[in-house]
Amino acid sequence: MARIAGVDLPNNKKVEVALTYIYGIGTTLARRIIDATKVEGGKKVHELSEEETARLRTEIESKYRVEGTLHTETGMNVKRLMDIACYRGFRHRRSLPVHGQRTHTNARTRKGPRKGAAVVKKAKPAVGKKG
Repeated sequence: MARIAGVDLPNNKKVEVALTYIYGIGTTLARRIIDATKVEGGKKVHELSEEETARLRTEIESKYRVEGTLHTETGMNVKRLMDIACYRGFRHRRSLPVHGQRTHTNARTRKGPRKGAAVVKKAKPAVGKKG
């Protein structure tokens, strides 16, 4: 099992598909990496030699931000928006959609489960005993 950027790539997948399991690498970037390292994209991961795996690893670690560093950078970008108090920052802070989507009826993923209206039952009038 090849381990690149802290991710175990699945053995039974083609290299081109397996690279997309790394956060920050999509299909286009995976093809670009394969072309740069001269690795056959149709090969399965378990068929890769140690030298090919090392070439992929050095290419990814030297030229691309993936996994932890990309998560950190994305988080810092969101934090910066919140710190400068721009509109997008307020939307992030309140856990609302950021890109102008409708929120009146939708956006349940962002807003969470519905908060039902509080139902208050009226108290029954006291019935006194006669006699």
